[in-house]
Amino acid sequence: MTDPRGTELYRGKAKTVYTTDAADVLLMHYRNDTSAFDGEKKAALVRKGLVNNHINAFVMSRLQQAGVPTHFLRLAGPQDSLVRRLDMVPVECVVRNVTAGSVCRRLGVAEGLPLDPALFEFFLKNDALHDPMVNDDHVLAFGWATAAEMARMRELSFKVNGVLKGLFAAAGITLVDYKLEFGRLDGELLLGDEFTPDGCRLWDASSGERLDKDRFRRDLGGVVEAYEEVARRIGVDLPAGE
Repeated sequence: MTDPRGTELYRGKAKTVYTTDAADVLLMHYRNDTSAFDGEKKAALVRKGLVNNHINAFVMSRLQQAGVPTHFLRLAGPQDSLVRRLDMVPVECVVRNVTAGSVCRRLGVAEGLPLDPALFEFFLKNDALHDPMVNDDHVLAFGWATAAEMARMRELSFKVNGVLKGLFAAAGITLVDYKLEFGRLDGELLLGDEFTPDGCRLWDASSGERLDKDRFRRDLGGVVEAYEEVARRIGVDLPAGE
């Protein structure tokens, strides 16, 4: 099969994006790189790129089936996927079902408190500023998104929550929180970037064991093994290899 990879367009902390022969299609390559604390802590973990690529493909396909528009097109290799080219909105949408991470530090609340209704937050995508939390007025004032786009991102984020909470719960996993990124295509907002254990918190529903990137942040070990366990439980068919 012809390699669809063209010119490197963007290199993130764990993925590299390439052009393809089609102007409106990009190739996302999931590297084995892992980072935390805005890139201050780094490592390369064997099989991580492959596992994340396949988890993302599975989740994006499930979301598409549920009516969530996404940029995902298809798998293109063990660590590669083809996606639609989007004009990305420079804010992240975070949904929290249980308190953890920065919300505990910011508000002085205990970890593990159930949130009903779920909490929705905007963060500016800017590693140099440590992705600061922003509100609707910031987003409007600086032109990052319109009021209609913010409403749509919120709507889609909660639709994702409705789909994935059930998916993970059926696998004995609590979907604690996650971040989403959206982009524009012909006037429509689509879910972009990825949904993997790199960008969410997943706890074993019985033991509370971390099955996400907190294993790397906290030096718990077994990062890729935990990701593979998530994949196995939700029904992802992982290929052999690195």
